[in-house]
Amino acid sequence: MSADDSFPIPETKVLAIASHVVYGYVGNTMATFVMQSLGCEVAALNTVEFSNHLGYGQAKGTRATAKEISDIYEGLKNSFLDDFDMMLSGYLPGAASVEAVGIIARDLKLKAALKPGSFFWVLDPVMGDNGKLYVAEDVVPAYKNLIKDADLILPNQFEAETLSGVKIVDMETLKEAITTLHERYRIPHIMITSISLPNPEGTASLSVVGSTFTSGAKPRIFGVKIPVIDCFFSGTGDMFAALLLVRLREAVNAMEGLMQKAAWVSDDDVEATELPLAKATEKVLASMHEVLKKTKEKRDEEWNKFQNRVTGLGEDDEQTIRVVKAKAAEVRLVRNLGCLKHPDVRFRAEKV
Repeated sequence: MSADDSFPIPETKVLAIASHVVYGYVGNTMATFVMQSLGCEVAALNTVEFSNHLGYGQAKGTRATAKEISDIYEGLKNSFLDDFDMMLSGYLPGAASVEAVGIIARDLKLKAALKPGSFFWVLDPVMGDNGKLYVAEDVVPAYKNLIKDADLILPNQFEAETLSGVKIVDMETLKEAITTLHERYRIPHIMITSISLPNPEGTASLSVVGSTFTSGAKPRIFGVKIPVIDCFFSGTGDMFAALLLVRLREAVNAMEGLMQKAAWVSDDDVEATELPLAKATEKVLASMHEVLKKTKEKRDEEWNKFQNRVTGLGEDDEQTIRVVKAKAAEVRLVRNLGCLKHPDVRFRAEKV
């Protein structure tokens, strides 16, 4: 086996633009490790530099300005270090930063214009969750102007509703939202990363739903359902995005000629469940489920040790409890590298 055979994808250079924390795994701290572990060369451009994620109740650090983001890219470009195959963009601190990243992405796409498929942009439009924005309101129109240039977007349910203008309450409105995003913005690939719909069976599960459009911008929708792990983890969206970038490139590379097609869009006769995006999602969720199960086991061990060691905590100790829980639930990546590289695929895509 040659050195390259141990990695799932050909040599790939990725520009990753997202937040960064010194402690823990969220944003670029998560995404960079995941992509490097699977063979990518990653250039991390950090939009935020914080001590830790906000699950601890506080953090110290700084947010990059739009000019600082642009200047760093300009520095790369001036040194001829902008030869990226893919780009992953995550949390951006404001509307001006969203616009700055749009300029970067369009510049990279323009460079690759004569070679279809040679550059691919994965955009996570981080705006909010659970019905609430956690960015300024002017970020929304900035993202609406940006997503039309992306190859793949990764909104959660709330973000998909915000971008499409469709309230998702059942499977029909979910299809309507995806169709709207394809037709209005001409986005080739869409993956809604968390769907919460009424479940008549009453069983706890998490669904992700994706689609790759046809040549006529019609959706090909599939879904993958996995069991819920009863624990709150930070950084899972960043983990999903990084894994999907790699696994999609792997799936596309396995189909003859597809990597030389614009936006890696499969022929119209490819069924939803056979799309590279569907195959990639199956592997992504397998890896995540394995890592998070192991993280939950360690989290429970640490929390039980803390409870056995400390008694009589009152309301004044609420911050202490919060910190202990957040630290115990930090995703265990380094010791579970095998789950990232060689997951046992058990959750399969189904046509929606």
